[in-house]
Amino acid sequence: MSRRDPNALQDLIRRPIVTEKATRLLEENKYTFEVDKRATKPEIKAAIEDLFEVKVVKVNTLIKLRRKKRVGRFVGYKAQYKRAIVTLAEENEIVLFPEV
Repeated sequence: MSRRDPNALQDLIRRPIVTEKATRLLEENKYTFEVDKRATKPEIKAAIEDLFEVKVVKVNTLIKLRRKKRVGRFVGYKAQYKRAIVTLAEENEIVLFPEV
């Protein structure tokens, strides 16, 4: 584990990502989150286990490529971010959409 404060682990996880692919992965007990760009796999695993009280089996990460964004004649880029795909143990689940 790195020198990061254990109380700051929950700050690593920014938000869950809800896309078509991420929704399909839910069937395989895999959850997708946007995380801090400097976060490591052990830190992400510890943060998810602490926040949601589940057992994490595997963590895959990727940094999304910057995409061009054009507004009129001005060309810029969308912000780059890191995505983590977290695989949970069979008996665990995270409720992303609580029923009211």
